[in-house]
Amino acid sequence: MKILYATSEAYPYAMSGGLADVAGALPKALRRRLVGCRVVMPLYSSVPEELKADMKFITSITVPVSWRRQYCGIFEAKYNGVIYYLIDNQYYFKREGLYGHYDDAERFAFFSRAVLEILPYIDYTPDIIHCNDWQTAMIPVFLDRFYCHDLRYLNIKTVFTIHNIQYQGKYGFELVSDVLGLPEADTPLVEYEDCVNLMKAAIECAHRVTTVSPTYAYEILTPEYSHGLHPILERNKHKLCGIVNGIDTVVYDPETDKALFENFSASAPENKVVNKAKLQEYMGLPQKADAPLIGIVSRLVGHKGFDLVKCVFEDMLKADLQVAILGSGDWEFETFFYEMAKRYPDKVAFKPGFIPDLARKIYAGADIFLMPSKSEPCGLAQMIALRYGTIPIVRKTGGLNDTITDVSEDGGNGFVFQNYNAHEMLDSVWRAVGLYSDKEAWQALRDNALSIDNGWNISAGRYIKLYKELLS
Repeated sequence: MKILYATSEAYPYAMSGGLADVAGALPKALRRRLVGCRVVMPLYSSVPEELKADMKFITSITVPVSWRRQYCGIFEAKYNGVIYYLIDNQYYFKREGLYGHYDDAERFAFFSRAVLEILPYIDYTPDIIHCNDWQTAMIPVFLDRFYCHDLRYLNIKTVFTIHNIQYQGKYGFELVSDVLGLPEADTPLVEYEDCVNLMKAAIECAHRVTTVSPTYAYEILTPEYSHGLHPILERNKHKLCGIVNGIDTVVYDPETDKALFENFSASAPENKVVNKAKLQEYMGLPQKADAPLIGIVSRLVGHKGFDLVKCVFEDMLKADLQVAILGSGDWEFETFFYEMAKRYPDKVAFKPGFIPDLARKIYAGADIFLMPSKSEPCGLAQMIALRYGTIPIVRKTGGLNDTITDVSEDGGNGFVFQNYNAHEMLDSVWRAVGLYSDKEAWQALRDNALSIDNGWNISAGRYIKLYKELLS
């Protein structure tokens, strides 16, 4: 069985979010299970020079973009035993940032077509092309419409994974002829609610559709979570399933992580308290061992639950606790946390932006990790927090529901609240702070968190089962 994993980003070549972590870890996990898996992605100018130096040029071709053809260079690289193909076109990909450009639709339509066009040149004919999010949504469509009569492509199946249904690839109808090159008769395939919707087209054309957690697969069948796509998903429910993401337990390993102040492990957790004290010092907070330290590492936007946090934050600070925040996003929330850090310097520390090294220090040094998302397709942060012995507070939604069980239940590993309500969240904070004062109970909870395996092995097995079912 041979899989080609098509993605717009992948660790370590280009990263903007959780998709890069998944694209870097799942293919590696599949190969450990003796499944052939290679990755194809764009060659961005931001790819680190030391990684570019290890790439091998295969050949160059031209790729159709509607009525014109564009240069496509094919490079090959190998990282952690996985072969990567990187698609070069400096006009499309030599830019600042991965996304957010005026012609993103054309850039990723080119990439989607290139994934199919390079197959005769890379000596790798996949049984399945696994596509991810709207940037690769046209691969199942192009395969179905332009390659179905070519014997080299005849038996290739497609899987399309929705990592976040909010971002669907919506554009004007001029895209159909000017960029996608689809005949007029195929316009209904990409049309939805008076615009072109690339994700909708992928859901219609892919052989299987997955999400990144079982709960999210159920949620997006409802108007509340689907961002308008629930009728399309309901019609294609027979090919929809959810498989929870894992984390790379080698990349995220408190025993070897060089970003930590001191390393520790499940069998020797003593240095976690050293990481807490040094994190407090690093963030400018008083070193108070008995005050629980709450960590937040997130994009500071509404759907991550920060309107709840803002509503009751000062009530939360009435307790003897501290909060260390790392993130950037909406001006409203950045300004709020700046103000809180200024007003309560002994209790609140805020660092804007995303600093990977500091994120690891917060995961390792905090006692509690706050993640009150309004929606969360899967979420990796709560699993990374557990990996570092930090106890999550989460809302019961998406992948948070599938990975965190309340401490009131058998095997509980965190604190869970049901409704999207600020005072329900605050009640979970009080429960966590109360349990923290019971040192023996908290130590048992921490030790349980450190022992949990949220690696890719189980989830990779579920993908393999899905692939086998599709091919049979």
